[in-house]
Amino acid sequence: MESYKHKTVILPSALSFFIFLIFYVVNVGAQTLPPARTDGFVYKNHRVNSDTIIIEAFYDPVCPDSRDSWPPLKKALHYFGSHTWLVVHLLPLPYHDNAFVASRALHIVNNLNTSATFPLLEHFFKYQEKFYNAQTRNLSRAVIIEEIVKFATEVVGSSYYSVIKSGFNDTKTDLKTRISFKYSTSRGVYGTPFFFVNGFLLHDNGSTIDFKGWKSTIDTLIGAQGSKERFFL
Repeated sequence: MESYKHKTVILPSALSFFIFLIFYVVNVGAQTLPPARTDGFVYKNHRVNSDTIIIEAFYDPVCPDSRDSWPPLKKALHYFGSHTWLVVHLLPLPYHDNAFVASRALHIVNNLNTSATFPLLEHFFKYQEKFYNAQTRNLSRAVIIEEIVKFATEVVGSSYYSVIKSGFNDTKTDLKTRISFKYSTSRGVYGTPFFFVNGFLLHDNGSTIDFKGWKSTIDTLIGAQGSKERFFL
C-alpha cells in the first residue's frame, strides 16, 4: 500500500510465492537469448576501475520506499564522487498498477536523452502520488498513458510529446521494460528498494538507508582498499 513506510515487498503469502515462482521460471526461462545491452540506467557515468565501489539500486518509480531511499543515496554518490558508480534497475511491482507504464516511460526517455532519465525518475518520485492506485482507479489504461506522456514532457520539453507517445507503440520499449523486470527477479529481488554493493546484497534492503549508513558502508570499503595497498607495500 502506498501509505506503508516499511519494506515494500512482493508476495506476502506462501501461495503467492509459489505462483510467482512458476511465473518466474516460465518467463525468465523463456528469455532464450540475453539482451543486446546490459540492463539499467547509469548515474553520472565515469571511468570505472577495480577499486570503484559499484552500487546497484532496484527501484519502482511509484514506490514510496524507493522515493525515500533516493535522496540519501544521491547525497552519498556526490560525497564520494568517482569512488562510487551507480546503476539503477527498474522493478515495476505488480501491485502498483501504474509501475510498468511509468517504468516504460523511463526507458523511452532514456532512449531519447540519457541525461533526462534521472530527472524524470526524480520527477516521478516527487509527484508519484498522482499515479497511485487509488488516484487512478477509475482511469483507463489509455488515459493513464496519456497522463504519463504529458508528465514526461514536463521534464524533457513539450517538443518531445509525439515521440514519447509513439514510444508506447514501440514493442522495443515494452521489451526493455520486461527485461528490467526479468533481470531483477533473476537476481532474487522481490521488492523495492533493494541494493547490491560490489555484487553483494546489502543487508538493509527494503528500508531507507540514511546518508550516515551509506557513508559508513562506503568508508569501510575504501578503508579496506587502503589496507590492501599497505599490505603489499
